[in-house]
Amino acid sequence: MNFDLQELSGTFSVTDVVVAMALSFILSTLIGHVYRYTHRNVSYSQSYVQTLIIVGMVVALIMLVVGSNLARAFSLVGALSVIRFRNAIKETRDVGFVFLAMAIGMACGARFYTLAAVAAVVISVVVVVMFKFNWFALSVQRQVVKVQVPAGEDYTSAIRDVLIRYTTEFELVSTETIRGGALTEVFYTVRMKKGTEPGDLVAALQERTSGQRVTVLTGYDSTDL
Repeated sequence: MNFDLQELSGTFSVTDVVVAMALSFILSTLIGHVYRYTHRNVSYSQSYVQTLIIVGMVVALIMLVVGSNLARAFSLVGALSVIRFRNAIKETRDVGFVFLAMAIGMACGARFYTLAAVAAVVISVVVVVMFKFNWFALSVQRQVVKVQVPAGEDYTSAIRDVLIRYTTEFELVSTETIRGGALTEVFYTVRMKKGTEPGDLVAALQERTSGQRVTVLTGYDSTDL
């Protein structure tokens, strides 16, 4: 019995379909495990990892459907262009994993099985190595200081005096009014002196700002805000 499926784009067997879908599933699952293992921040999403697997398999299916038919490829591009994604991706590396899953799916759908397997393994190893050895990490830790002061009064010099005493460097990021203009909220990025605790900085700032609210965000570079 002949199980070949004749399509306008060419001929592929049931075996090709099974192998392409199975391999894209396995390799996309590997990518998902690597993403989960190397994820640092608090915004981990199970649905995002599951989406990586789905994307890999769907792209493999699309490649099988398109084959070498340019007209069908342009038709699919037009059909897929109506889809709008409104979920914001919080990390730049998440975009890289989406493209990786798509590339693996394309290789499987094009029946470049060896290329897909080798690329998935090599790139996964590179990601794990970068995670293990903490490549390109910034050794200087900075904090964000948020100070609320009554509107209409100039507390700039008082705040700067405290920051000079407790930090090695600081920079004003933004100033805005809150609570209908009753308070002014200022944001600074600072680098704390060695041996200085955030609580000491908060207490000193509250003493200079009439007990207004002061917040110090430590490690904001690696925390989702």
